[in-house]
Amino acid sequence: MMEKIWLKSYPPGVPATIDADSLPSVAAFLEQSCERYGDKTAFISLGQSLSFKDLELHARAFAGWLQAQGIAPGTRVALMMPNLLQYPVAMFGVLRAGCVVVNCNPLYTPRELEYQLQDSGAEVIVVLENFAHTVEQVVSTTRIRKVIVTTMGDMVKGFKGPLINFAVRHVKRLVPAWSLPGATTWTHVMVQGAAHGFAPVSIGNQDLAFLQYTGGTTGICKGAMLTHRNICANILQAEQWLKISIRDGEELVVTALPLYHIFAMTANCLTFILCGGQNLLILNPRDINAFVKELAKHRFTVVTGVNTLFNALLHHPKFAKLDFSALKVTVGGGMAVQEEIARRWQETTGCAMLQAYGLSETSPGVTLDPLELKAFRRSMGLPLSSTEISIRTDEDVELAPGEVGEICVRGPQVMKGYWQRPDETALVMTDDGYLRTGDIGCVDSDGFVHFVDRKKDIIVVSGFNVYPNEIEDVLVQHPGVKEAAAIGIPSEHSGETVKAYIIRRDPLLSTDEVVRHCRAHLTGYKVPHVVEFCEELPHTNVGKILRRELRLRQRQATP
Repeated sequence: MMEKIWLKSYPPGVPATIDADSLPSVAAFLEQSCERYGDKTAFISLGQSLSFKDLELHARAFAGWLQAQGIAPGTRVALMMPNLLQYPVAMFGVLRAGCVVVNCNPLYTPRELEYQLQDSGAEVIVVLENFAHTVEQVVSTTRIRKVIVTTMGDMVKGFKGPLINFAVRHVKRLVPAWSLPGATTWTHVMVQGAAHGFAPVSIGNQDLAFLQYTGGTTGICKGAMLTHRNICANILQAEQWLKISIRDGEELVVTALPLYHIFAMTANCLTFILCGGQNLLILNPRDINAFVKELAKHRFTVVTGVNTLFNALLHHPKFAKLDFSALKVTVGGGMAVQEEIARRWQETTGCAMLQAYGLSETSPGVTLDPLELKAFRRSMGLPLSSTEISIRTDEDVELAPGEVGEICVRGPQVMKGYWQRPDETALVMTDDGYLRTGDIGCVDSDGFVHFVDRKKDIIVVSGFNVYPNEIEDVLVQHPGVKEAAAIGIPSEHSGETVKAYIIRRDPLLSTDEVVRHCRAHLTGYKVPHVVEFCEELPHTNVGKILRRELRLRQRQATP
């Protein structure tokens, strides 16, 4: 077992371990926080604030409605909404009732949604009306027996709520026609649930809290079983790490990533509920104009996001004019932050970019940079308290510090397994309890973890491993490049060679200039042999570049 060399680099006051059982359940800590912080604001969305006290009242009403419908503890409840106040209310209501949250991306196609609902066996779904037509197409082939349809303005008080709904439906025409006979409305649920009342449920820390669907390390979409203990442990790990900078009841965290994504759900929503912070919910982070306009209204103290989001903000002409005087923590996760983006972020905001590493199977936090770092480090940080890292070969041989292999993780935040897939679970869990992440990296002599690349994204040129992240880092350092991606393509001479996809900032940027730039910074076999300029790159819902889509595009274009 690798020596815990990272402990020597821990910030003062951060313990080597946490008591993963000190919070009995997510529902229990919600109650505690709502009682402690009462009238303080918990969430802000569409200009409407929701206090901790009201969050508790609404969550109890939702849980009461589930009980009134005979929904038993352990039942899976699907949530299919963007960042609206209804999301945390429904999520906490589901957990209070002892049920299991199944997070669904509202942009799912009917095929994707059908698979997830069938696989999870969800019996209830809450969906924003904008996406009800997708549910309509698949509901008859699933176990769904209760559909709750909500609207954008359902939790916005006064005349503004109906006004928002009118604009969404009739001006912007964002609600396709749908028909779901027997569906009930959010308003009806809240009224009926409050009238019925809520009977407390006994919840054990080994009970399931979330089925978080992920492609994992094998590409097959499956539900990571996250228990109440998994989630509570990760929240406590984050709390211990953040406490040197975060003040209870005083923070405002910008939540631009969707709450149905594990990063925003745990790092933003749950962690800041525990410490009494406010979550500023951004409905559509792709609308950068509206995003920047919303940021201008608030003195935010914490920002989390992914590399592409930070890049988009930095390119907006009004972003640099915002007031960053209260900003003290910026955390990039979900994908590696490029050094050039981190440099420009610090130059613009005065706040150093920290990196975190995690995945759905680990609730998600595994590592985080120390908050006192004054400049970007390029590492993914140190393992969190009670977290062990082991770098291993494919043959399960542990490697020494500095050697590159697969990152393996053990800790209380590691999932129980994959839902109804013991075979897939066995593929990723080692005999000594480590999760094989499918990520390539190393641990340096100070204990910092370095992410190199996804195992399946490695490009092999004449037997040498080439990591797309390194090439992309170099490409975006060129002032004429706005965004870039790299993949491997077949080569008769070297097995594979590098192809770069580039979105130009400078419309006159040429292939020759790109190659010259890369030759100045990369060994010859890493330099792209093919460069394709494009208008856009494929991304996941949280902004990760989808290299597999680029590889598919390349195969389809090759005769």
